[in-house]
Amino acid sequence: MADKTMTLSDVVGHVESGMTIGIGGWGSRRKPMAIVRELLRSDVKDLTVVTFGGPDVGLLCRAGKVRKLVYGFVSLDSIALDPHFRAARESGAIETAEYDEGMFVTALRAGANRFSFLPSRAGLASDVLTMNPDLKTVRSPYDDEEYVAVPGLRPDISFIHLNRGDAQGNGQYLGNDPYFDDLFAMASERCFLSVEKIVDTASLTAQAPPQSLLVSRLFVQGVVETPNGAHFTTCEPDYGRDERFQKHYAATAADDESWQAFRTRFLDTDEASYQREVQAWQATR
Repeated sequence: MADKTMTLSDVVGHVESGMTIGIGGWGSRRKPMAIVRELLRSDVKDLTVVTFGGPDVGLLCRAGKVRKLVYGFVSLDSIALDPHFRAARESGAIETAEYDEGMFVTALRAGANRFSFLPSRAGLASDVLTMNPDLKTVRSPYDDEEYVAVPGLRPDISFIHLNRGDAQGNGQYLGNDPYFDDLFAMASERCFLSVEKIVDTASLTAQAPPQSLLVSRLFVQGVVETPNGAHFTTCEPDYGRDERFQKHYAATAADDESWQAFRTRFLDTDEASYQREVQAWQATR
Protein backbone atom coordinates (compact mmCIF):
# COMPACT_ATOMS: atom_id res chain seq x y z
CA MET A 1 0.00 0.00 0.00
CA ALA A 2 1.09 3.54 -0.73
CA ASP A 3 3.07 5.52 1.80
CA LYS A 4 1.17 8.79 2.28
CA THR A 5 3.51 10.49 4.73
CA MET A 6 4.12 14.17 4.06
CA THR A 7 5.62 17.28 5.59
CA LEU A 8 3.58 20.27 6.72
CA SER A 9 4.73 22.26 3.70
CA ASP A 10 3.70 19.37 1.42
CA VAL A 11 0.20 19.43 2.89
CA VAL A 12 -0.29 23.19 2.69
CA GLY A 13 1.11 23.13 -0.84
CA HIS A 14 -2.22 21.60 -1.89
CA VAL A 15 -4.16 24.66 -0.75
CA GLU A 16 -4.95 27.39 -3.28
CA SER A 17 -6.45 30.81 -2.75
CA GLY A 18 -10.23 30.81 -3.00
CA MET A 19 -10.65 27.22 -1.85
CA THR A 20 -13.15 25.95 0.69
CA ILE A 21 -11.32 24.24 3.55
CA GLY A 22 -12.76 22.19 6.39
CA ILE A 23 -11.04 22.11 9.77
CA GLY A 24 -11.88 19.34 12.21
CA GLY A 25 -11.88 19.36 15.98
CA TRP A 26 -14.29 21.26 18.20
CA GLY A 27 -13.72 24.71 19.66
CA SER A 28 -10.34 24.59 21.37
CA ARG A 29 -10.14 20.79 21.23
CA ARG A 30 -8.01 18.62 18.96
CA LYS A 31 -7.48 21.19 16.27
CA PRO A 32 -4.86 20.61 13.53
CA MET A 33 -2.98 23.66 14.75
CA ALA A 34 0.38 22.77 13.20
CA ILE A 35 -1.30 22.77 9.78
CA VAL A 36 -3.09 26.03 10.61
CA ARG A 37 0.23 27.61 11.58
CA GLU A 38 1.71 26.44 8.29
CA LEU A 39 -1.24 28.03 6.47
CA LEU A 40 -0.44 31.30 8.21
CA ARG A 41 3.06 31.19 6.67
CA SER A 42 1.66 30.65 3.18
CA ASP A 43 0.36 33.22 0.73
CA VAL A 44 -3.11 31.66 0.32
CA LYS A 45 -6.09 33.94 0.91
CA ASP A 46 -9.81 34.33 0.21
CA LEU A 47 -10.59 31.04 1.93
CA THR A 48 -14.02 29.76 2.84
CA VAL A 49 -13.55 27.99 6.18
CA VAL A 50 -15.97 25.31 7.39
CA THR A 51 -15.60 24.38 11.05
CA PHE A 52 -16.74 24.18 14.64
CA GLY A 53 -14.31 27.00 15.25
CA GLY A 54 -11.66 27.76 17.81
CA PRO A 55 -8.25 29.44 17.60
CA ASP A 56 -7.90 28.12 14.06
CA VAL A 57 -10.56 30.59 12.97
CA GLY A 58 -9.15 33.43 15.06
CA LEU A 59 -5.66 33.05 13.66
CA LEU A 60 -6.81 32.79 10.06
CA CYS A 61 -9.12 35.79 10.45
CA ARG A 62 -6.37 37.90 12.02
CA ALA A 63 -4.06 36.97 9.12
CA GLY A 64 -6.68 38.15 6.62
CA LYS A 65 -7.00 34.76 4.96
CA VAL A 66 -10.73 34.20 5.45
CA ARG A 67 -13.32 35.44 2.98
CA LYS A 68 -16.25 33.47 4.36
CA LEU A 69 -16.84 31.40 7.47
CA VAL A 70 -19.40 28.59 7.66
CA TYR A 71 -19.69 27.56 11.29
CA GLY A 72 -21.73 26.26 14.19
CA PHE A 73 -19.82 28.35 16.74
CA VAL A 74 -16.37 29.82 17.41
CA SER A 75 -15.15 29.42 20.99
CA LEU A 76 -12.00 28.81 23.00
CA ASP A 77 -14.11 26.80 25.49
CA SER A 78 -12.63 28.25 28.68
CA ILE A 79 -12.76 31.67 26.95
CA ALA A 80 -16.16 32.27 25.44
CA LEU A 81 -15.12 33.89 22.14
CA ASP A 82 -11.91 34.01 20.18
CA PRO A 83 -11.04 37.73 20.18
CA HIS A 84 -9.76 37.80 16.60
CA PHE A 85 -12.91 36.14 15.29
CA ARG A 86 -15.05 38.55 17.31
CA ALA A 87 -13.24 41.52 15.81
CA ALA A 88 -13.65 40.19 12.27
CA ARG A 89 -17.32 39.36 12.84
CA GLU A 90 -18.18 42.70 14.41
CA SER A 91 -16.35 44.72 11.76
CA GLY A 92 -17.93 42.80 8.88
CA ALA A 93 -14.50 41.81 7.56
CA ILE A 94 -15.76 38.31 6.71
CA GLU A 95 -18.91 36.81 5.21
CA THR A 96 -20.65 34.35 7.51
CA ALA A 97 -23.08 31.48 7.41
CA GLU A 98 -23.91 30.74 11.03
CA TYR A 99 -25.80 27.48 11.52
CA ASP A 100 -27.40 25.76 14.44
CA GLU A 101 -25.00 23.02 15.58
CA GLY A 102 -27.47 20.32 14.55
CA MET A 103 -27.81 21.91 11.13
CA PHE A 104 -24.04 22.08 10.75
CA VAL A 105 -23.68 18.35 11.43
CA THR A 106 -26.56 17.64 9.05
CA ALA A 107 -24.72 19.64 6.37
CA LEU A 108 -21.58 17.54 6.92
CA ARG A 109 -23.60 14.32 6.79
CA ALA A 110 -25.17 15.43 3.51
CA GLY A 111 -21.73 16.16 2.08
CA ALA A 112 -20.35 12.84 3.31
CA ASN A 113 -23.19 11.03 1.54
CA ARG A 114 -22.85 13.17 -1.61
CA PHE A 115 -26.37 14.55 -1.13
CA SER A 116 -27.19 18.10 -2.21
CA PHE A 117 -29.13 18.52 1.03
CA LEU A 118 -30.67 16.69 3.97
CA PRO A 119 -33.85 17.64 5.85
CA SER A 120 -33.64 18.85 9.43
CA ARG A 121 -36.03 20.16 12.07
CA ALA A 122 -33.17 22.16 13.59
CA GLY A 123 -33.49 25.80 12.62
CA LEU A 124 -37.24 25.85 11.99
CA ALA A 125 -39.01 28.98 13.30
CA SER A 126 -35.67 30.44 14.36
CA ASP A 127 -33.45 33.36 13.41
CA VAL A 128 -31.13 30.92 11.65
CA LEU A 129 -33.45 31.20 8.65
CA THR A 130 -33.56 34.97 9.00
CA MET A 131 -29.76 35.24 9.15
CA ASN A 132 -29.34 32.83 6.24
CA PRO A 133 -32.02 33.83 3.70
CA ASP A 134 -30.57 31.43 1.13
CA LEU A 135 -31.75 28.47 3.22
CA LYS A 136 -34.94 26.87 1.99
CA THR A 137 -37.56 24.59 3.51
CA VAL A 138 -39.01 21.45 2.00
CA ARG A 139 -42.17 19.42 2.64
CA SER A 140 -42.11 15.69 3.15
CA PRO A 141 -43.62 13.68 0.27
CA TYR A 142 -45.18 11.35 2.86
CA ASP A 143 -46.98 13.77 5.19
CA ASP A 144 -47.37 17.47 5.93
CA GLU A 145 -44.08 17.84 7.83
CA GLU A 146 -41.86 20.76 6.85
CA TYR A 147 -38.08 20.70 7.25
CA VAL A 148 -35.11 22.93 6.68
CA ALA A 149 -33.34 21.74 3.53
CA VAL A 150 -29.77 21.96 4.83
CA PRO A 151 -27.33 22.16 1.89
CA GLY A 152 -24.50 19.66 1.89
CA LEU A 153 -21.01 20.89 2.71
CA ARG A 154 -18.27 19.68 0.35
CA PRO A 155 -14.91 21.28 1.21
CA ASP A 156 -12.17 21.14 -1.39
CA ILE A 157 -9.76 20.08 1.36
CA SER A 158 -10.17 19.23 5.03
CA PHE A 159 -7.59 19.03 7.80
CA ILE A 160 -8.03 16.91 10.91
CA HIS A 161 -5.79 15.96 13.84
CA LEU A 162 -5.84 12.60 15.62
CA ASN A 163 -3.72 10.83 18.18
CA ARG A 164 -2.25 8.07 16.02
CA GLY A 165 -2.07 7.12 12.39
CA ASP A 166 -0.18 4.85 10.05
CA ALA A 167 1.73 5.71 6.90
CA GLN A 168 -1.23 4.67 4.75
CA GLY A 169 -3.53 7.27 6.30
CA ASN A 170 -5.62 5.29 8.77
CA GLY A 171 -6.38 7.58 11.73
CA GLN A 172 -7.10 6.74 15.36
CA TYR A 173 -8.50 8.82 18.22
CA LEU A 174 -7.76 7.83 21.82
CA GLY A 175 -9.81 10.41 23.71
CA ASN A 176 -13.46 10.36 24.71
CA ASP A 177 -14.91 12.14 21.71
CA PRO A 178 -14.43 11.63 17.97
CA TYR A 179 -16.07 15.02 17.33
CA PHE A 180 -16.99 14.94 13.62
CA ASP A 181 -13.59 14.42 12.05
CA ASP A 182 -14.78 11.37 10.15
CA LEU A 183 -17.52 13.42 8.50
CA PHE A 184 -15.03 16.10 7.48
CA ALA A 185 -12.87 13.40 5.90
CA MET A 186 -15.75 11.83 4.00
CA ALA A 187 -17.39 15.09 2.92
CA SER A 188 -14.23 16.57 1.40
CA GLU A 189 -12.67 16.11 -2.01
CA ARG A 190 -9.34 15.61 -0.22
CA CYS A 191 -8.44 15.16 3.43
CA PHE A 192 -5.07 15.53 5.11
CA LEU A 193 -4.42 14.08 8.53
CA SER A 194 -1.95 15.22 11.17
CA VAL A 195 -1.20 12.91 14.09
CA GLU A 196 0.81 12.96 17.27
CA LYS A 197 2.60 9.83 16.17
CA ILE A 198 2.80 7.62 13.09
CA VAL A 199 2.95 3.92 14.02
CA ASP A 200 2.78 0.67 12.08
CA THR A 201 -0.71 -0.51 11.22
CA ALA A 202 -0.70 -3.44 13.63
CA SER A 203 0.08 -1.14 16.55
CA LEU A 204 -3.12 0.82 16.02
CA THR A 205 -5.22 -1.97 17.48
CA ALA A 206 -2.59 -3.51 19.76
CA GLN A 207 -3.34 -1.11 22.61
CA ALA A 208 -6.74 0.32 21.66
CA PRO A 209 -10.00 -1.21 20.38
CA PRO A 210 -10.79 -1.36 16.66
CA GLN A 211 -13.61 1.17 17.04
CA SER A 212 -11.01 3.82 17.87
CA LEU A 213 -10.01 3.73 14.19
CA LEU A 214 -12.02 6.77 13.20
CA VAL A 215 -10.80 7.55 9.69
CA SER A 216 -10.05 5.10 6.90
CA ARG A 217 -7.08 5.52 4.57
CA LEU A 218 -9.64 5.54 1.74
CA PHE A 219 -10.50 9.14 2.64
CA VAL A 220 -6.99 10.41 3.41
CA GLN A 221 -4.58 11.74 0.81
CA GLY A 222 -1.72 12.53 3.16
CA VAL A 223 -0.60 12.10 6.76
CA VAL A 224 1.98 14.12 8.67
CA GLU A 225 3.47 13.41 12.08
CA THR A 226 3.24 16.54 14.25
CA PRO A 227 4.05 15.90 17.94
CA ASN A 228 2.19 18.44 20.05
CA GLY A 229 0.58 19.47 16.79
CA ALA A 230 -2.76 20.42 18.36
CA HIS A 231 -1.16 22.85 20.82
CA PHE A 232 -2.53 24.92 22.46
CA THR A 233 -5.82 23.02 22.11
CA THR A 234 -6.43 19.64 23.69
CA CYS A 235 -5.38 16.26 22.34
CA GLU A 236 -6.55 13.92 25.09
CA PRO A 237 -5.15 11.66 26.45
CA ASP A 238 -1.78 12.81 25.09
CA TYR A 239 -2.18 16.29 26.60
CA GLY A 240 -4.78 18.78 27.73
CA ARG A 241 -5.30 22.36 26.72
CA ASP A 242 -2.47 24.75 27.53
CA GLU A 243 -4.69 27.19 29.39
CA ARG A 244 -1.92 29.61 30.31
CA PHE A 245 -0.77 29.91 26.71
CA GLN A 246 -4.34 30.24 25.47
CA LYS A 247 -4.90 33.12 27.89
CA HIS A 248 -1.67 34.68 26.64
CA TYR A 249 -2.85 34.30 23.04
CA ALA A 250 -6.19 35.94 23.82
CA ALA A 251 -4.64 38.76 25.85
CA THR A 252 -2.25 39.76 23.07
CA ALA A 253 -5.21 40.43 20.78
CA ALA A 254 -5.94 43.58 22.77
CA ASP A 255 -3.57 45.83 20.84
CA ASP A 256 -1.45 45.71 17.70
CA GLU A 257 1.89 45.98 19.51
CA SER A 258 1.19 42.99 21.77
CA TRP A 259 -0.10 40.96 18.85
CA GLN A 260 2.91 41.76 16.69
CA ALA A 261 5.23 40.59 19.48
CA PHE A 262 3.24 37.33 19.80
CA ARG A 263 3.23 36.82 16.06
CA THR A 264 6.94 37.49 15.67
CA ARG A 265 7.91 35.10 18.44
CA PHE A 266 5.51 32.23 17.82
CA LEU A 267 4.08 32.39 14.31
CA ASP A 268 6.57 33.98 11.90
CA THR A 269 8.75 30.89 12.08
CA ASP A 270 8.63 27.16 11.40
CA GLU A 271 6.87 24.56 13.53
CA ALA A 272 10.01 23.34 15.30
CA SER A 273 10.80 26.91 16.35
CA TYR A 274 7.21 27.40 17.52
CA GLN A 275 7.47 24.37 19.80
CA ARG A 276 10.83 25.55 21.17
CA GLU A 277 9.54 29.05 21.84
CA VAL A 278 6.48 27.67 23.60
CA GLN A 279 8.70 25.57 25.87
CA ALA A 280 10.90 28.59 26.60
CA TRP A 281 7.83 30.71 27.39
CA GLN A 282 6.44 28.01 29.69
CA ALA A 283 9.76 27.81 31.56
CA THR A 284 9.43 31.45 32.59
CA ARG A 285 5.93 31.02 34.03
